[in-house]
Amino acid sequence: MPEPQATNTEARPLAVVTGASSGIGRELAKCCARDGFDLVIAADEPAIEQAASELRSLGAGVEAVQADLATMEGVDRLVAALRGRPVAALLANAGRGLGHGFLDQDFAAVRHVIDTNITGTLRLLQQVGRGMRDRGEGRILITGSIAGFSPGTYQAVYNASKAFLDSFSFALRHEVKDRGVTVTCLMPGATETEFFERAEMLDTKIGQSKKDDPAMVAETGYKAMMRGDGDVVTGWHNKLQTAIASITPAGMLAEQHRKMAEPGSAPDR
Repeated sequence: MPEPQATNTEARPLAVVTGASSGIGRELAKCCARDGFDLVIAADEPAIEQAASELRSLGAGVEAVQADLATMEGVDRLVAALRGRPVAALLANAGRGLGHGFLDQDFAAVRHVIDTNITGTLRLLQQVGRGMRDRGEGRILITGSIAGFSPGTYQAVYNASKAFLDSFSFALRHEVKDRGVTVTCLMPGATETEFFERAEMLDTKIGQSKKDDPAMVAETGYKAMMRGDGDVVTGWHNKLQTAIASITPAGMLAEQHRKMAEPGSAPDR
């Protein structure tokens, strides 16, 4: 039997957060809950139920959907869980990483990164975004990355997928800017989440480096979304990195990334 809602859901706006079982997504959902949103949250693992319990303790009405958003069926299951309710904010955060050289990667894993980061994200954006456009109001936050500024040697598919999202977010923003819908791109750097473990990159220099706090990243992104900003890069060091990347030749960036992401590049401890 469903757990009772903590509040009158009819009086509260609804936010949808993907990749909400941990990391930046879970922290984004907390920002929404604290700010008066009810939530539909999604992830492809059972931990999404634990996240839902934590969010309900913050006073939000929460529905959790366990679904693989790399598949059309998973996205459709999430959309069906909305039951036609208007979505005030969509925080499209679900993503997957993949380390090692492209020619050594299993193509099913490559496809999963592309389908999670790009295909599934775009289908969800279109399904929910159409309702926002038709109502003339809504906020969208897309989690891109500063990785999109650099060719990702030993992380080639992931970086390319984030370059796609960084670019796409600005295009979509200008398509809907006169329709009452805002689109914000959150571009974090390396963040203290399960990302590098899942991407099998713990033996790399970047995998062992000091990383940003996901709560800080999420709060920065959430505030930017609520202001209607076009994009936000979290942390001064990431802002500096993107500024340098914008004037550095691609070949040099690719070599710098190789030194950070090459398997076995982590310093001895």
